[in-house]
Amino acid sequence: MSSVALRQHKTVSAKESTPHSWYIADVGGKTLGRAATKIASVLRGKNKAMFTTHADAGDFVIVINAEKIRLTGKKWDDKVYRHHSLFPGGLAEYSAKQLVARHPTELVKRAVYGMLPKGPLGRRIYKKLKVYAGTEHPHTAQQPKPLALS
Repeated sequence: MSSVALRQHKTVSAKESTPHSWYIADVGGKTLGRAATKIASVLRGKNKAMFTTHADAGDFVIVINAEKIRLTGKKWDDKVYRHHSLFPGGLAEYSAKQLVARHPTELVKRAVYGMLPKGPLGRRIYKKLKVYAGTEHPHTAQQPKPLALS
């Protein structure tokens, strides 16, 4: 075989300047962890053939009906979310039920954020997540495509 026949294939990396799509995910009645993994994957761009680990080539995701998310087992009472004010004695603990009562979108936001890379890239990717408690959202002009959460 000649060396011409054995062509070298170049590795193609995604550029961050590629156009981003918009997806809408209805999480009403869906299990929190299963929905969050799919959302985090689309935010990162893992659903694309040109996935690159060090680049933000993912898409925007709009999450609606976040207040109707489902948790299995006794997690509504047993799962604890903690927040510290950085002052002595400033630890605040909330059950999942209390957190949803105060901030209906926070459960989904925290679940997705925990599945993204840590550091500057993860924080930039997280900004492409838009979560709303009800069905109304201000992103109709972006013409989001439905995201199948199975």
